[in-house]
Amino acid sequence: MHIDILSAVPDLLISPFQHSILKRAETKGLLRVDVHDIRKWGIGKARQIDDYQFGGGAGMVMMVEVLTNAIEELSAQRKYDEIIFLTPDGETLNQGIANHLSLKGNLLMICGHYKGIDERIREQFVTREISIGDYVLSGGELAAAVLVDSIGRLLPGVLNNETSALFDSHQDGILAPPVYTRPRNFRDWEVPEILLSGNDRAIEEWRDEKALERTKSRRPDLLKD
Repeated sequence: MHIDILSAVPDLLISPFQHSILKRAETKGLLRVDVHDIRKWGIGKARQIDDYQFGGGAGMVMMVEVLTNAIEELSAQRKYDEIIFLTPDGETLNQGIANHLSLKGNLLMICGHYKGIDERIREQFVTREISIGDYVLSGGELAAAVLVDSIGRLLPGVLNNETSALFDSHQDGILAPPVYTRPRNFRDWEVPEILLSGNDRAIEEWRDEKALERTKSRRPDLLKD
C-alpha cells in the first residue's frame, strides 16, 4: 500500500511513522507513507498556501490553486483509490472504515489547517471525508496519523500474529474481553480460573460473555443494531 499525505506542517508526522508497527510495515515493504509539504506548491517567493475568506470572517483558508496543483501532480504519478480529507465534519472513523481502506492500494490524504480548505477542493477532488471524533484539532496531521495507523496494522504480514487484529475491540461490533498474563497471582489479585483450565471451548465462551458484558456496560450504543 502507498499513502501520500499533504501537510502544511509535515514535521508533525515524522515520529508516528518511524516507530513501532508502522515502521515495521515500511521495513517489510508492506506500507509506504510519503509526507509532502504543501508549501512546495505555494504561490510566489513566500510560498503562500492560505488566504483570507471571501465574505469575511476569522481564520485563513488553504488556497484552491495550491491544493489543485499538489493533487494533480501526485495523481499523475499514481491512481488513487481514495482522496481523503481529514475534517471534523467528516464521517466518524470506525473499524469498518479502517477495514475497508486497508484493502486499497493507493490513498491520498489531505490535512486541513487554519480554517480549512477551499470548498472547491472538496467538490472536485475529495472522494471521502473522515473525522476521528467530535472535536477540533489544530490541523489534520494527528488525525492522519491515527487513520494511517488504523489501516496499516491491518495489512497482511504487518502484525507478528495476523489473527490478533481479528479479535480487537470493534472488529466484530463489540468490545474486546479482559486479558491477563503472568504472574498468575499478584498481591492476591488472581487470574480467572477458567483461563488456566486448558478448555478452549469454555475459555472462548467466557471471553464472549465478558465481551458482551463489557459492551453493555461501557458502550451499549454498539448493541443497538
